[in-house]
Amino acid sequence: MQIMKPSTDKPMTVRLPADLAGQLDKLIEATGRNKSAITVAALREYVDAQAWQIQDIEEGVAEADRGEFASDGDVNAFFAKYGG
Repeated sequence: MQIMKPSTDKPMTVRLPADLAGQLDKLIEATGRNKSAITVAALREYVDAQAWQIQDIEEGVAEADRGEFASDGDVNAFFAKYGG
């Protein structure tokens, strides 16, 4: 007899626009994966991308707070060299 571990997954209900629901249904049919697997993969990718961007912004703000940013001369020299 196999003992099952309790699930740590949390259920979530989402309302989708009809066109997106249709696209999801086509993807499910084409890949043979279930709705939860596809949705979790998409959300993980989105959350990872957002987390990276937030971290990068926070690091930039911290650098600016420490005074670590380009001077007016540095910026002007950059645009003189590369255009803009």
